[in-house]
Amino acid sequence: MKAWRVHRNAEPREAMRLDEIPAPEPGPGQVLLRVRAAAVNFPDALLCRGEYQIRPELPFIPGVELCGEVAGLGEGVTGLEPGTRVISPASPPDGAFAEYVVVPAAGVLPAPEALDDAEAAALHIGYQTGWFGLHRRAALRPGETLLVHAAAGGVGSAAVQLGKAAGATVIGVVGGPDKAKVARELGADIVVDRHSEDFVAVVKEATGGRGANVVYDPVGGDAFTRSTKCVAFEGRIVVVGFAGGTIPAPALSHALVKNYGILGLHWGLYNRYDPVAVHQAHEDLTRLASEGTIRPLITARLPMSEAADAVQRVADGQTTGRLVIQP
Repeated sequence: MKAWRVHRNAEPREAMRLDEIPAPEPGPGQVLLRVRAAAVNFPDALLCRGEYQIRPELPFIPGVELCGEVAGLGEGVTGLEPGTRVISPASPPDGAFAEYVVVPAAGVLPAPEALDDAEAAALHIGYQTGWFGLHRRAALRPGETLLVHAAAGGVGSAAVQLGKAAGATVIGVVGGPDKAKVARELGADIVVDRHSEDFVAVVKEATGGRGANVVYDPVGGDAFTRSTKCVAFEGRIVVVGFAGGTIPAPALSHALVKNYGILGLHWGLYNRYDPVAVHQAHEDLTRLASEGTIRPLITARLPMSEAADAVQRVADGQTTGRLVIQP
């Protein structure tokens, strides 16, 4: 089969190479999937660079989520039928940028019928992260104000849609007029172009000085630091990632004085510690998709040959919505 493999830690265009390798065989408790679509995520770039929290042995196949078709079952696997369309996370070294991938059966979920292959591939991690961040960690309530950074990106766009579905007023922060247009189309009530506007001032004006009840931050760095200036009394800042490249060191005395919470979110831990909650979130997301309330924004469906370029574009912050590779 064809598979993209990282042979050395570097920028994605330099690190990834399209190889011909044997197709994997499912072991006990595993499922073999034929990849129908694999979504590109920022962690794929970090994996290429050797900067992710896990560092697979070289060479490895990147790609952390997919929509696939069941092609084989390992020993002890029940409840899945060959040909069934499913979605799943993937874990390098056996990642999703390949024609076939082996994944643990426990993480396989039915693909929502309302979504096509590319949309289904992009639903899992981004929307699960948003669901747990907004509902489980921040307990977002109807009528509250939600501030979303990188609102036109893969993770941020999911949070915008989920925030609106939860009945919140959503303020989206983006970089540039094209991304501002996308955030508005996603449903953000107010959009701030950080290149020309101060989001702190906009949030304070929009909330009558109260501030945002919940801040959803996949960027880190200055976005986090400035968010502390416009978070409300008893507000919650959800730390999702550090796409901006800088991990902030928050002044905890400020959190104490202003009475707000800083909440970390590593969605992958729920697969380990509370898989039942992951399945419950998927049921809710499937319902929202069937109602048309949420739909992953796919800006490009790309052939297998363009995977390395796609990961590089995401790494460079040149994308809106999601890029998806379809073998």
